[in-house]
Amino acid sequence: MTTNRSYIRLALIAVLAAMSTMTMAQDKQFTLEDLNFGGNNYRNMIPRNMYLTWWGEKLIYQDVEDFGTIDIKTGKKTSIATNDDITKALDGDTLRSCLYIQCPYPGKTLVLAKTSRQRLLYDWKKKTVVWNQICKDESHSDWNSVSRAVAYVDNNQLWVADAQGNRQQVTTDGSREIVYAQSVHRNEFGIYKGTFWSPNGKRLAFYRMDQTMVTDYPQVNTFAREAEHMPDKYPMAGMTSHKVTVGIYDIDTKKTIWVDAGDPTDRYFTNISWSPDNQTIYMIDVNRDQTDSWLSAYDATTGKKIRTLIHDHHDKYVHPMTPITFLPWDNRYFVMLNDRDGYNHLYLYDIEGNMVRQITQGKWNALQLLGFNTKKKSAIILSTEASDIQNNLYAVSIDNGKRTPLDNGKGLHARSATTTMPSSALSASGSMVIDSWQEPDVPRNIAIVSTDNGKGTTIFKADNPWQGYKVPDYSCGTIKADDDSTTLYYRMVKPVDFDPNKKYPTIVYVYGGPGVRNVEAGWHYNSRSWETYMAQKGYLLFILDNRGSSDRGREFEQVTFRHLGQEEMKDQMRGVEFLKSLPYVDADRLGVHGWSYGGFMTISLMTHYPDVFKVGVAGGPVIDWKWYEVMYGERYMDTPQDNPEGYKQTSLIEKAGNLKGRLQIIIGMNDDVVVPQHALMFLNACSEKGTQPDFYVYPGEGHNMMGHKSVHLHERITRYFDDYLK
Repeated sequence: MTTNRSYIRLALIAVLAAMSTMTMAQDKQFTLEDLNFGGNNYRNMIPRNMYLTWWGEKLIYQDVEDFGTIDIKTGKKTSIATNDDITKALDGDTLRSCLYIQCPYPGKTLVLAKTSRQRLLYDWKKKTVVWNQICKDESHSDWNSVSRAVAYVDNNQLWVADAQGNRQQVTTDGSREIVYAQSVHRNEFGIYKGTFWSPNGKRLAFYRMDQTMVTDYPQVNTFAREAEHMPDKYPMAGMTSHKVTVGIYDIDTKKTIWVDAGDPTDRYFTNISWSPDNQTIYMIDVNRDQTDSWLSAYDATTGKKIRTLIHDHHDKYVHPMTPITFLPWDNRYFVMLNDRDGYNHLYLYDIEGNMVRQITQGKWNALQLLGFNTKKKSAIILSTEASDIQNNLYAVSIDNGKRTPLDNGKGLHARSATTTMPSSALSASGSMVIDSWQEPDVPRNIAIVSTDNGKGTTIFKADNPWQGYKVPDYSCGTIKADDDSTTLYYRMVKPVDFDPNKKYPTIVYVYGGPGVRNVEAGWHYNSRSWETYMAQKGYLLFILDNRGSSDRGREFEQVTFRHLGQEEMKDQMRGVEFLKSLPYVDADRLGVHGWSYGGFMTISLMTHYPDVFKVGVAGGPVIDWKWYEVMYGERYMDTPQDNPEGYKQTSLIEKAGNLKGRLQIIIGMNDDVVVPQHALMFLNACSEKGTQPDFYVYPGEGHNMMGHKSVHLHERITRYFDDYLK
């Protein structure tokens, strides 16, 4: 027989075992396979998402195996069709996933899907394919739902296939040097594609980029038996750039006309859009100096210029990023995003180019126009009005600019709610918006919100995928910039099991360049997963958005004009002063790390303040802006010919002899963004000056390490700090 004492003993053992298990569960350690996007377990460690799209005013969910409707009031799902249903109707073809289906026709039970061989419309009510189009050998495809025509590139040539499958070859001289229907101007000015359908799908505007005059950068393929020359067209600052023209192809006449915009030499043609009546295209022309932009209208049948509507000038630079958008209820007016008053705002114009009114104003940015609520005649926007580190949704009256908040006033909103562009977050009428948002302590929530009144229903809440792991403390604060007046935001990630009585090695992670905002009110203040990994290993991480970074207004960004890196370093050193004031920061163990512009900043800080930073890791660093590309480089630095003092001041070649701490430089051998010449010439300068950086290169990789090599990269970065800073 078992005595009562034995029972008690067994029960105590069970309790202790359970407590031990719970403690172990709370002490789980992250690996880079968990945290890095190339890791084997990364998908399980990011907040779950819900893939949604609109079928008119009905909400559609998309999963791998099926898709269906969601009751907006209750969140209840009702399956419409499965992956197997569609595959059965494909006569031997296979649909791999329902994640990428679209519902292009409100009121019709049709979904657009694509396999490796065909594009098709599946009628889920009839359970049959009602239309298909061969899509083999397509790249850069662009399908129009009205005409069902598709534009695509095959073997460097632009082709168009109509709804009946008739293929029309539009160009014949395409090559590596004559590039058709693809993004131009190195993806600057908001350009991300090269084809633009008219609303009725009958005419196609497309880019032609002539690169014959651009110097080849001599990249090398080392994976061949004998290394092969694999050149990139790379126009460096101050050198000859490519020439872009715009064609318009008519699928009925099968003829191409060319937009008569004049000599394309040293001009950037951007932000192409169509009039609702299909008769006019609009394009913003930027001069090479990027001090002026002109919005012009062109006749789509002849290519002749109708008029220039708007001219903007700024002595430093203009930076148009979005096409004009016509009011859906009145085609005589369009909305334009512009920073002419110092902040990005919405302006209303008529088709003659007369400004009717400035719709929004204030010391904040309208970040994006998502679309319109046609009934209420309001624009739906994302803006920084609530906070410099937030993105919030508002409905804005076109008539008087009155703004109605559409969210809870916190966090980052309308993020990754759909499988396509953020503008598809709106229903067909614009009366509802899919609001996927994060807050510092909210991994992801999704609500369906009425744009009439801001009332919404939360239909999804992601669990914390890091439950049970030891997680550091993430915080956000502010300091003053070097000008003693501008507020700067920082993120701090404290070590796991933080003890304020200890002193910790500290790493400043830096980007610092234009177009990027590192500190945001997303989950963990948008902390990079590598920061969590390092905090787990006992480091403190500090990230500061200096002047020159994005979404704080034109003056905030343009303070760095013609001398990149200089004001940024001053602000970063204000951050260092703040760190040194903290009793738990070990000022003798300061490190710095960044990639791309952040690599430039890393080496700048280590060579300008050699006694401050003990260790640095610079990835893909710009070393001298004369080796960077034309559009970006000249916008912020002008040309080397026009700004020799600025280029000399910002070049790190002459600073190579200042290096004292341990510096590791890492690049992709085939980087076509920051070409290897930067790092190699810095290494040469160091050898001449007698300084000793370390160097690592990834053969075949570009500006960023892809796939599992990213895990290897971050392990290498980590080991360097472990070896020399910890």
